Amino acid sequence: MGEGAKRRVRFGALMRSLVCGAGLALLLTSIQVPAQGLAWEQGLRKDAPDRYTVVRGDTLWDISGRFLRHPWQWPAVWQVNPQIRNPHLIYPGDVIYLYDCGGRACLGLERGQGVVRLSPEVRRIPVREAIEPIPLETVRHFLRDHRVADDPESLGELAYVVAGNDRRIISGAGDRLYARGGLERGPRYGIYRVGDSYTDAASGETLGLELFSIGQARVERSEGDIAVLGVLSASQEVRNDDIVLPLEERELADEFVPRAPDSEIDGSIMAVPGGVRFIGRLQVVALDRGRRDGLEPGHVLQVEQQGERVIDPRTGETLRLPGTDAGLILVFRPYEKMSYGLVMRATRTLEVGDRVGNPRRGVGVAQR
Repeated sequence: MGEGAKRRVRFGALMRSLVCGAGLALLLTSIQVPAQGLAWEQGLRKDAPDRYTVVRGDTLWDISGRFLRHPWQWPAVWQVNPQIRNPHLIYPGDVIYLYDCGGRACLGLERGQGVVRLSPEVRRIPVREAIEPIPLETVRHFLRDHRVADDPESLGELAYVVAGNDRRIISGAGDRLYARGGLERGPRYGIYRVGDSYTDAASGETLGLELFSIGQARVERSEGDIAVLGVLSASQEVRNDDIVLPLEERELADEFVPRAPDSEIDGSIMAVPGGVRFIGRLQVVALDRGRRDGLEPGHVLQVEQQGERVIDPRTGETLRLPGTDAGLILVFRPYEKMSYGLVMRATRTLEVGDRVGNPRRGVGVAQR
């Protein structure tokens, strides 16, 4: 009996024992690829475990990577029974197990029961926090400090700091400052400083202007177009001419459903915020493609590094060798002309200028 057949028998027996024994197994739908199920040999890791117990700190991407060769396909896995309100709610202590359903790979979910110890004291039950799809805290931290102005020419129309209190040139938390630009009372405003200009290397088109956060403030009162703001927080000193903008919407939890883009993407890594050139896993990168190119939050892009240039030994021609797949990037904040993405996998050190595009169909592209 071949190895694939042995695994099918073993996981089939495991499935039956779990379902018949306790009735706790919640079967997830089979992994999907276009037009057919994923065969055992196509998408499973050779060292995939029979069972895996979820621990604190795991992400859905991490767990899927223990079973699947291409972990970004987890949305096709976490489609559980209708009685579970949110299919993304997987908790520490839950058990994920692998089984065979009609020759296709399927995953099952067994809810962790935990142990309650009795004592004369009031019983305290800790709140269970569902694991995240990806390391969202990394993304949230970045978005607290960075945003992009789609049209740099519009900066002249944005509100800006004109002076600090008592003629100060710089201000900090607890200080008051003056800004011009028709600000309203009520909402919090972000204070930003102009950073790098993002430019398309091929066309020279300006794709956006980086703004990095200095702090937050709230309007206390205004006279004409000049507002008095109280500085609520500041990571560094606020200076004259810093930009004042309404805070961006930063809700992320429901946006990250990894999937291939619907349109053809051909772009590149344009920059790394902070000036780093060499890039590894869980670093944020700026891409030269955005919403106008069809990118949305959750789109997964494959990174390809250009092959070396060599000289043909017979003709003397300069040839470019085929490129090498080097990693995966998940888009988390697309703007009109560019995007920010998180490196989810890097099989080699990535660099500014590496190409990004649609995941190859040869590696299992999941469609919506």
